[in-house]
Amino acid sequence: MSPITISFYTKKHCPLCDKAHMILKELQEEMPLEIRKIDIYQSDELIEKYGLMIPVIAAEGEELQYGQINKESLRKRLLTINK
Repeated sequence: MSPITISFYTKKHCPLCDKAHMILKELQEEMPLEIRKIDIYQSDELIEKYGLMIPVIAAEGEELQYGQINKESLRKRLLTINK
């Protein structure tokens, strides 16, 4: 099983982002994930795109989940990507 590269869009001082990162770390123990943490404040374009949605978890060019992250549904989505 090859690693799935996750783009994790986040910002500082974001409790939802902290929770989402913890969920990603837990899932990383179950399957090979490469987590790329991206602070949306590094780019005006990212702030405009994701400012109201963060945290955002994307893989394979697709936004998988945003806001309140659900571990079980995210796990299912990741398993379908890695088939």
